[in-house]
Amino acid sequence: MNSVAYLPLFAASVGTKRTTVFSNKRKIQPIRSMRAVVQRVASASVEVDGRTVSEIGPGLLVLVGLHDSDSESDAEYICRKVLNMRLFPNQSTGKAWDLNVMQKNYEVLLVSQFTLYGMLKGNKPDFHVAMPPQRAKPFYASVVERFGKYYTPDAIKDGVFGAMMKVNLVNDGPVTMQIESQPSKNMVEASEGS
Repeated sequence: MNSVAYLPLFAASVGTKRTTVFSNKRKIQPIRSMRAVVQRVASASVEVDGRTVSEIGPGLLVLVGLHDSDSESDAEYICRKVLNMRLFPNQSTGKAWDLNVMQKNYEVLLVSQFTLYGMLKGNKPDFHVAMPPQRAKPFYASVVERFGKYYTPDAIKDGVFGAMMKVNLVNDGPVTMQIESQPSKNMVEASEGS
């Protein structure tokens, strides 16, 4: 007899698969999407081997996690969403959440971070759902290129793929948002209801 796990509404890790429950008493669905953690910063920089390789002033620091099943449509969604997120205040209108990074002419620092798809097996992290490095490196390069295409290449900076990096930042706010290229159904329903 097959058994299906049912859980109350929340995100959970079950066994070795990352899962999300969409609502009470529904079958658990796997998460398959590109993930980004977006932070509004006064400044940010990346160091590799004691040398600064990228730095920005005011703008966005974006940690990018690539899932094994990500495609160009996931990259497209994340790129457009990040560049259009209204995370900056408008001094002339007094609105706190009014302008995006492009309207402010600020910069974006992208940092590849496969650990966004880490799960704990006991006390040890496991990254098997992250895109393997041999595919992730060219895919991530295409993500960086896409950001430059939609904004301006000079405003897009990135770290060094696969390197051990020290990421320094001064949070502004702090403002931190996590987005996924394929939001779960309950998040979509919540945003449609507001």
